[in-house]
Amino acid sequence: MPGARAGGARRKRSPDGVGSGAAPSAVVALVGRPNVGKSTLFNRLIGERRAIVSEQPGLTRDRIYGTAEWRGVAFTVVDTAGLDRVAKEDPEGDLPSNTQAQAMMALTQADVICFVLDARAGLTTGDLEVADILRRARQPVLVVANKHEGREDRLLTAEFLEMGFGDPVEISALSGGGTGDLLDRVVTLLPAPADTRVSPTTDNADLLRCAIVGRPNVGKSSILNAVLGQDRSLVSTVAGTTRDPVDTLIATPNGPILLVDTAGMRRPGATKDADYYSLLRALQVVERADVALLVVDATTPLRAQDRHIAGRAREAGAATLIAVNKWDLLDADERRDRALLKELRSAYDFAPGTPFLFTSASTGRGIAKLLPAAFALGVARAMRIPTPTLNQFLREALDRRPPPSGRGGRRLHLYYAVQARSRVPTFALFVNDPELLHFSYARYLENQLRDRFGFAGVPLRLRARKSEPGGNRTTA
Repeated sequence: MPGARAGGARRKRSPDGVGSGAAPSAVVALVGRPNVGKSTLFNRLIGERRAIVSEQPGLTRDRIYGTAEWRGVAFTVVDTAGLDRVAKEDPEGDLPSNTQAQAMMALTQADVICFVLDARAGLTTGDLEVADILRRARQPVLVVANKHEGREDRLLTAEFLEMGFGDPVEISALSGGGTGDLLDRVVTLLPAPADTRVSPTTDNADLLRCAIVGRPNVGKSSILNAVLGQDRSLVSTVAGTTRDPVDTLIATPNGPILLVDTAGMRRPGATKDADYYSLLRALQVVERADVALLVVDATTPLRAQDRHIAGRAREAGAATLIAVNKWDLLDADERRDRALLKELRSAYDFAPGTPFLFTSASTGRGIAKLLPAAFALGVARAMRIPTPTLNQFLREALDRRPPPSGRGGRRLHLYYAVQARSRVPTFALFVNDPELLHFSYARYLENQLRDRFGFAGVPLRLRARKSEPGGNRTTA
């Protein structure tokens, strides 16, 4: 097959994988009927497997964004749902029409449109319907003949010329063949290079990563849209609408924040096929997040799965903020029920100090408090305590409650402590015998740290290490 081969567009990435150091303004949208390989091409261009790929058509529902760089030019790539005719009365409710609206929105934002077709199938009625839509677009349209794995027969793609968009680019998104030629064509059609030229890599140290997580259909996408004031994520009455993580980078008075709307996390036993891969994507997002915004449904706020999701977030080291959504659906007496609030907080006692915000995405209640609360958690999570201050605090904590005796009457002696360099607040405790640090006493020290230094809602890790007496001892 002729044409350059590219294993994925070259990108400048930060060490944590947040994305290119550039702030690309140009947008390239991948459109076409379902199951022509748009998601495979998207993953190829951005250099990572972010969109779900399957033989089952229609898996992509939201607009999925990623950053690519080619020959020194950075641009945003958008994967879209397959454009298809929508029945007036569909068994999936409003989902198909909303999905199509998301794809059409991507077209209005794009600077270049890549019209992806299946070279093996040839020109279909669905392709012609998409072509009719694209003829009304103001942006340049580039025809991409995908699934052209090693074939030399030009008759496979010659009929694509009938649509009047010019010569197609023959590629194989699966193997990478021809994607270099495609990127060459894309770059020539982008706006002025001055707007997209890659600048030196910027420092993402101040970027707060916030994952929006929760069970299906609790209002995660609605929360994101309410925060942004626009329909950034697809919202539908069908549970489980979001399958791919949706990234939104926004500037706030407190600094930049990357909001990631994730798929609803089902119980592992109830997860099948595409839902399983969506769960993996969501868990990967949580592992990279600074803060996990757990959205729960106020009408059913005490589900075991909610607790499980919060636990997974804390295990990953993310600070936790709980948004009790749909608060407006409760009557006045229920909202004033102190027993309900006490029971709710008790359900998350394994995450002491976790902030609760009572919100309504539909009315806007509490939405303005979400980002400031997330930033406060991010600041607490990044806090570093000077070693002298930490050891003075420990001396006071030990005086208030001495360690209990262990086996054979032996008692724990804590000599000194330091805060380790870690993305999660971690404290190394140098003791005479690590086995003498009982979990209950470790929990006491952990709670004291939270109360004294403001680590509420932030997971803390205490690591006991064996040491000999002497030096900067805290106890004798």
